[in-house]
Amino acid sequence: MTDTANSAPTRDKPWLFRTYAGHSTAEKSNALYRMNLSKGQTGLSVAFDLPTQTGYDSDHVLARGEVGKVGVPVCHLGDMRTLFRDIPLEQMNTSMTINATAPWLLALYIAVAEEQGADVSRLQGTVQNDIIKEYLSRGTYICPPKPSLQMITDVAAYTAQHLPKWNPMNVCSYHLQEAGATPEQELAYALATAIAVLDDLKGKVPAADFPAMVGRISFFVNAGIRFVTELCKMRAFTELWDEICRDRYGIDDEKFRRFRYGVQVNSLGLTEQQPENNVYRILIEMLAVTLSKNARARAVQLPAWNEALGLPRPWDQQWSLRMQQIMAYETDLLEYGDLFDGNPAVTAKVEALKDGARQELATLDAMGGAIAAIDYMKGRLVESNAERIGRIESGETVVVGVNRWQQGEPSPLTAGDGGIMVVDPGVEADQVARLNAWRAGRDGAAVAAALAALRAAAAAGDNIMPASVAAAKAGATLGEWADVMRAVHGQYRGPTGVSQSPSNRTEGLDDVRAAVDAVSGKLGRRLKLLVGKPGLDGHSNGAEQIAFRARDCGMDITYEGIRLTPEQIVAKAAEDGAHVVGLSILSGSHMPLMAEVVERMRAAGLSHVPIVVGGIIPDEDAAKLLAMGVARVYTPKDFELNRIMTDIVALADPAPAAAQ
Repeated sequence: MTDTANSAPTRDKPWLFRTYAGHSTAEKSNALYRMNLSKGQTGLSVAFDLPTQTGYDSDHVLARGEVGKVGVPVCHLGDMRTLFRDIPLEQMNTSMTINATAPWLLALYIAVAEEQGADVSRLQGTVQNDIIKEYLSRGTYICPPKPSLQMITDVAAYTAQHLPKWNPMNVCSYHLQEAGATPEQELAYALATAIAVLDDLKGKVPAADFPAMVGRISFFVNAGIRFVTELCKMRAFTELWDEICRDRYGIDDEKFRRFRYGVQVNSLGLTEQQPENNVYRILIEMLAVTLSKNARARAVQLPAWNEALGLPRPWDQQWSLRMQQIMAYETDLLEYGDLFDGNPAVTAKVEALKDGARQELATLDAMGGAIAAIDYMKGRLVESNAERIGRIESGETVVVGVNRWQQGEPSPLTAGDGGIMVVDPGVEADQVARLNAWRAGRDGAAVAAALAALRAAAAAGDNIMPASVAAAKAGATLGEWADVMRAVHGQYRGPTGVSQSPSNRTEGLDDVRAAVDAVSGKLGRRLKLLVGKPGLDGHSNGAEQIAFRARDCGMDITYEGIRLTPEQIVAKAAEDGAHVVGLSILSGSHMPLMAEVVERMRAAGLSHVPIVVGGIIPDEDAAKLLAMGVARVYTPKDFELNRIMTDIVALADPAPAAAQ
C-alpha cells in the first residue's frame, strides 16, 4: 500500500520553453539556436527579417538597411539549410513567425527536412500564417485580404494531408494588444479571424477531416501587466473557443475543442526608462498564462528586459529563459490542479469579458465577418490605443519610472555596450553576395518552369503549396515567389485607421490648439505635418498616434501608411508643401534610411523643412542623426504626445527665422 502522505506529488509536463530569436545571417542564427537549445530551451521560435516577412529578396531597393535587423534573412533553400544545420527537424518543435510569406517559408522548411531524411508527416511546429492581424497591426501583408485568406487555408489543407502534427495557423492576438486592443477586442478580433479561416477551410478538406483541422488551429496571445484581467482573459478564451467549436462547427470531440495557445508576454509595456524594472513586468505577465492550469499556455516565449532599447544579446535571452525554468522546475506550480476554479471574482470577470467579446463578435458578424470588417477593426484599435496613451499621459495609468518615480540610479545593466547587441553593418552586403552566388549557381530553366507552374496554380485557384515546394527545391527565391503572388493577386495597401475628422478629445489640448492656430496664421495656411514610415517596418502604432494627436490639435496631416521609399516621402513632402516631416522607424534601420531621406530633401530644395524621427534609437545614433540635420529624435521614453506636438509647432513657426 502506498503511503500517499510521503509520496512525491505528480508533476504536470511543463510548457515548451522558447525564445524569439534570429538576426544577422542564417549562419549566426543557427549558432544562436544551437546554443539556446544547449541551455535547456525545448523549442525554436524563428524571427525573420522584414524583407523576408514582406516578400523581398535581400537586394531589393525596399530591403536597403533592413537586412538581418529584426530577424534572420531567408531568401532560398540554401539559407534555410544553413539556418537549421545540425538541428534534426524531425525531433524539433519549430515556431516560425511568418505570415504573408508563410507558404514559402513552410515550403523551404519541408524541403530541408526532406534533405535531412526526416519523415515529413512527423514534423511538429507552427507557422503563424495570420494575415488578418497584419492588416490591423503589424503591416507585413502583401496581397489583398481575400486571396491572402485563400493562402492561409491552402497551407492548412496541405498540412492536413502531409503534416498532420503541424499547426497551420497561429491566430495571433498578440499584436492586437500591442496595437492597443482592449481585452474584449483582443478576444473578439482573434476569434473572428479563426472563424473566417475555418469557414473558408471547410470547402478545402473532407468533412471527416474537418474536426481534426479545427483541433490543429492554435493561438498566439499576449499577456499584459494587469495580471488578474489577463488571467481571466485566458480563461474566457478557452470557454469561448469551446463554445464556438461546439455550436458553430458541431465539433463533438472535446480534444478538438481545446484552446491551444502559445504566448509572448507584452512588449508594449516595456520601458526605456529604468529598464531593469522590465524583469518584474515580464515575470508578472508570465504568471497570467501559467498559474491557471485549465488555461495554461502550451508554449511560452519571453521578451528580454532590454527590448525597448534595442536588439537583445544572448545573455539577455538566457535570463528570460532562466525565468521560465525557475517557474517550472523550482516552484511547485505544476503539482496542483487549477487554483482559480470556483473563485467568484475570477468567474465574474471571465463572464464580463465573454459578454463584451460576444457583443463585438456580433458587430463583426453583422458586417460580414473579419475580412469585411478590417477597416472598422483598424479604426477601433487606433482609438483604443489613443485612449491608452491618454491615460498614461494624465497619470490615470501609473507606469513606474515613466510617469511616477522617474528619479533613480543609473542602470548598471546598460553600462559599456549600452545593454544591447548591434548588427554588423556589413551583414547586408554579405547576404546580397550569397544571394547573387545562389542565383548564379542554380538551373535557370528549372526555376523558370517551377515559377510558371506556381503562377498557373495561383491563377487557377489551386492549392499553391505543392507548386511552392517544387519551386523551393528548384532554387527559386523568396522575392520571385512573392512576385508571382503580386502578379496574380495584386498588392495591397492597408487602412491607416486615421481619418481627417478630429475626435472628441479635448483634455490638455487647448494650449496646443491655440499654438497651432497662431502658427498657421503666420504661415498663411494650416500647419502641414507629413507623417511617414520609410522602409519595411510595419509597426505603425507610433506613427498612427502622432497623426491622430496632430489631427486633434488642428494640424493638416498627411499619413499614407507604411512601407514607403525615401524617394516617395520626399516627393510627397514637396507636393503637399509640408512644414514638418515626421518619420517613424522601429526596425533599427534609422541610420541608412535617414541618411537617404536627408540627402534627397536637400537635393529637392527642401533642406529648410525640419525632420523629426521616432523609433528605438540608441543615444549614440540619436547624436549622429542630429549632426546629420535631423531636428528632433524621439524614443519610447517620450510618451507625452502633447509635448511632441508643441515641438512640431515650434519647428514650423516662421517667426524665429523672420526675426533674424
